[in-house]
Amino acid sequence: MVYASGIRLPCVPHLYKSSAPSGFNGDRRSTSLSFLLKKDSFSRKIFAGKSSKEFDASPLIITASEKVLVPGSQSDDPSAVTDQLETPETVSEDIEVRNGIESLQMEDNENVEIEDHGPVTLQGKVSSEKSEVKSEVGPRSIPPPGAGQKIYEIDPNLLGHRQHLDYRYGRYKQMCEDIDKYEGGLAAFSRGYEKFGFIRSDTGITYREWAPGAKIHMDTPSGIKDSIPAWIKFSVQAPGEIPYNGIYYDPPEEEKYVFQHPQPKKPKSLRIYEAHVGMSSTEPIINTYANFRDDVLPRIKRLGYNAVQIMAVQEHSYYASFGYHVTNFFAPSSRCGTPDDLKSLIDKAHELGLLVLMDIVHSHASNNVLDGLNMFDGTDGHYFHSGSRGYHWMWDSRLFNYGSWEVLRFLLSNARWWLEEYKFDGFRFDGVTSMMYTHHGLQVAFTGNYSEYFGFATDVDAVVYLMLVNDMIHGLYPEAVSIGEDVSGMPTFCIPVQDGGVGFDYRLQMAIADKWIQLLKKRDEDWKMGEIVHTMTNRRWLEKCVAYAESHDQALVGDKTIAFWLMDKDMYDFMALDRPSTPLIDRGIALHKMIRLITMGLGGEAYLNFMGNEFGHPEWIDFPRVDQRLPNGQFVPGNNFSYDKCRRRFDLGDADYLRYRGMQEFDRAMQHLEEKYGFMTSEHQYVSRKDEGDRVIVFERGNLVFVFNFHWNSSYSDYRVGCLKPGKYKIVLDSDDPLFGGYKRLDHNAEYFSLVRKSPVDNSSPALAPYFMVNYRVLNAMVLVQEGWYDDQPHSFLVYAPSRTAVVYALADEEEQPLNV
Repeated sequence: MVYASGIRLPCVPHLYKSSAPSGFNGDRRSTSLSFLLKKDSFSRKIFAGKSSKEFDASPLIITASEKVLVPGSQSDDPSAVTDQLETPETVSEDIEVRNGIESLQMEDNENVEIEDHGPVTLQGKVSSEKSEVKSEVGPRSIPPPGAGQKIYEIDPNLLGHRQHLDYRYGRYKQMCEDIDKYEGGLAAFSRGYEKFGFIRSDTGITYREWAPGAKIHMDTPSGIKDSIPAWIKFSVQAPGEIPYNGIYYDPPEEEKYVFQHPQPKKPKSLRIYEAHVGMSSTEPIINTYANFRDDVLPRIKRLGYNAVQIMAVQEHSYYASFGYHVTNFFAPSSRCGTPDDLKSLIDKAHELGLLVLMDIVHSHASNNVLDGLNMFDGTDGHYFHSGSRGYHWMWDSRLFNYGSWEVLRFLLSNARWWLEEYKFDGFRFDGVTSMMYTHHGLQVAFTGNYSEYFGFATDVDAVVYLMLVNDMIHGLYPEAVSIGEDVSGMPTFCIPVQDGGVGFDYRLQMAIADKWIQLLKKRDEDWKMGEIVHTMTNRRWLEKCVAYAESHDQALVGDKTIAFWLMDKDMYDFMALDRPSTPLIDRGIALHKMIRLITMGLGGEAYLNFMGNEFGHPEWIDFPRVDQRLPNGQFVPGNNFSYDKCRRRFDLGDADYLRYRGMQEFDRAMQHLEEKYGFMTSEHQYVSRKDEGDRVIVFERGNLVFVFNFHWNSSYSDYRVGCLKPGKYKIVLDSDDPLFGGYKRLDHNAEYFSLVRKSPVDNSSPALAPYFMVNYRVLNAMVLVQEGWYDDQPHSFLVYAPSRTAVVYALADEEEQPLNV
């Protein structure tokens, strides 16, 4: 398919810049320039914006004859009226601006009217035998704001900060009222992609932007420039060039992908496989959406996860940013394929019953001027705060002005675009802590004092935006999932907006990963069972958390994965089953399994794993890079632009001759155990033992009893554990199973009975008087169980707890059906 190149449509001018209405930091007026390009006047796949290395492009001139001189044309005459569309075939054709400058200029209390004529949907075909399958979603309406007072019932400690919280909710309600008044509601306001950027209709293609600082000739305060359109839907990097080029992507109808499978219903228990498409190949290359669809998605399904969270979807010019320095917010990364390729990936995931979550970045943006939003209209404060408030010194990126009307339109529409056009099933919002505080969480230690969350350091505009976007997501897409990355522990974060909360479904439980790294730097003797339990259970009532032992953050070069912390360089020489192991490998494999299981079992209502970590991927992630010298003069050596450490060695986890296989099989068994019992979302969670001397942790989640022995060399026979329900228990997961690289110290045919009846005892033996005789089969022996409560539980049974082993027990009547893994 040929791309017709050469049209550089610059940032369009804004005819005037008005002062902000009361209550907003930004400009509610939205004048813009619209070009209507004559239908069929050029290829439907063209370069929509071409960034140049210097601001030396010819100025854009709109003449009396309504002709446009495209910047970069060959004419030396700046007043020329002939446009040139530079293509490989040297296509040259006039572009007619039908209505001249279409000004959307409004009065102070008016705004752009975006007609409500339904979402844009590609209606192409995959084959003549298939037709598009509409996703089944609930009522597409956004409920009106509630009273916002229930948060005080949920957490009475919030009453001391009621003035701030009521002010926050008042700002949110006022914003809703203004959006209803000026935009016709949040549903219409969040469809800016139907008006801005390139829009095709029966009469032609319209291009529209909001650029209040630009002059008609694109003579901006920072010089003459051309830019990739802010609302561009696709951009690519031409061979030999550094900046990206915007693409007007509109393939023929027969080449457009049409979704065939409905979106899955939101599962009660969410088990997330965090993945990066580009680095998902076993080969040192940038992988494609198609390969990920065919090779990685079936793997995720087999492992037992029910959701895949895809990183680096939004286009980013710097690959090593892991996708977090976004340049083009509406464009999927072209490194991995076309927009239709991404749609095919998502549709395949839906066919497999997997939710697809997007790691969305609304917390900041790339500071690139040539192919990003920075200085888009030539001013420092266009989409972002001006001055130091608009710059993140640690991330070297720009920070949005969430009080600006058009920024709200842009970001809300961006979230909806991915849900509507690509059928994503929800989001993981990156960097939310940075959004919610003016200090961005930098060099701040959150102690849990509520004054740290509600005060002058809180960016109320950003919090209100988060409330609005969660309102939109949950109102229009009831099955969608919303996860926020917040390290601060902001109260009300996962309470519905109508009740006064921020509205997320889940918070990422980031403290757990930090705790494991902290413990792995210590000797086993210095691990505290109480610390582990506290970190796992330290979450707010009625606010759900996504627990994880490690995510992509811990896998980056400069840090270490849990497996590397545990086994280090021994992983290179002693992971083959036909070679002797080492104490370091034995310890590492045992603790790797225990760490993951206790995190999943006790840490939250959902679980996340970064791809490859399920089998202890042996190396860190190092993106291809060259030598560089930092502004302070420090020299940072590169890696010769190598992709060797920017891939995932799934072949190691699959190899039956390597010890990685056992770790992978254990992770798989964990996921399938949760699928069967749903323990993460059970209302019953009780920790009955955290013994610092024995190094044992015992807890119940649902009807399962988890027993962890973290001791490095002590195993315990006839170890008594409390339980809520009486009956016969059996082992349903054992980290010491040989399938998982263990040593088979437990008999899986053994039956574990709690107290069920009183048996005759020998009165001549006073020591036996407090005990009951029960049928407890371990080594075919009769054993004794003590009468009464144990560890604050009404029942108990005896187990064998080998050192560095985790075992899960279930009531036998619930274990009648075999666990299918």
